[in-house]
Amino acid sequence: MNLKQLSEILGLSQTTVSRALNGFPEVSEGTRVRVQAAAQKYGYRPNSRAKGLATGRSMVIGHVIPSSSQHEMVNPIFGDFVAGAAKKYAEYGYDMMFTNADDTSIEDAYRSLFQRGAVDGVVLQGPKVNEARIAVLKRMSVPFIVHGRSTGTDTPYDWIDVNNKSSFLRATRFLIDLGHRRIALINGLEEMDFAQRRRAGYLEALEQAGIAADPDLMRSAEMTEVFGHRETHGMLQLDDPPTAILASSMISAIGVRRALDEAGLKMGQDVSVIAHDDDLSYLKNGQDVPIFTATRSSVRQAGEMAAEMLIERIKSPSAPTNTRLLEAELVVGRSTGPVPNRTSK
Repeated sequence: MNLKQLSEILGLSQTTVSRALNGFPEVSEGTRVRVQAAAQKYGYRPNSRAKGLATGRSMVIGHVIPSSSQHEMVNPIFGDFVAGAAKKYAEYGYDMMFTNADDTSIEDAYRSLFQRGAVDGVVLQGPKVNEARIAVLKRMSVPFIVHGRSTGTDTPYDWIDVNNKSSFLRATRFLIDLGHRRIALINGLEEMDFAQRRRAGYLEALEQAGIAADPDLMRSAEMTEVFGHRETHGMLQLDDPPTAILASSMISAIGVRRALDEAGLKMGQDVSVIAHDDDLSYLKNGQDVPIFTATRSSVRQAGEMAAEMLIERIKSPSAPTNTRLLEAELVVGRSTGPVPNRTSK
């Protein structure tokens, strides 16, 4: 079923049918309802190119991947976010496009996308504390949304983010309530905004409990399994090793568990572990009972919300700034327990 065939069945012009399906105000409500009912009955779905001709838009959302972040393409967090966004794009008749740009030519990449009409809007992921891309897109006056926030950016912009500070404040308090005082933080790269917010929550909880922060228990790098393993192995060699570890990703937490296993320590008894982002489609945190105690927030749901917010921005460029702050749930699993009775080395 194509647009011409549907138009012939309805006895309407192709332009009228297209405008009815795309929500143009000059089409009467009765006509709109009749066209939508016929489209559903006969299984008609407008392709994005045809819809773009009717609306004057490309009907494509762009994701620009900096060269230094190409590893994100195989990150399950990135994959879940994109899967959620793609679901909403499809519902609204949008396609998705990925493109790559050198870190020094991000502005050129964005300008090229919009000047040649390739995309109607872009999603910015992984913002840094001082994120230059936000200023570029604001300067260009184009629709965009940020997955995350940038502390160093004063200008208003659309964003969706999980409350990272609150999540790690709560997780650290949970460990303190279990009697832990030697609590380590295996965090993401310090230049990333989410990592600084998580560290702030962790430090605030320690301060409130009267526990001095120990720099030897705070590690920061790209959140890989190898990083989690290496840093845990190193901290276990300290004269006063941690009794609990906060890991900023499920991937790093898997590395933490491997290091504990190699040291002959039992997770949840000898050392407690809390992970973040455990609600991932392809990296599940156990089945009936979670393996890890974790701060849970659906990245896929965030992708769906971000897509809807961006599409609304495309429709209403001058609407007030829209932001969404999501709270993470603390899910108790088998990886945490009371502080063990042990003597220091």
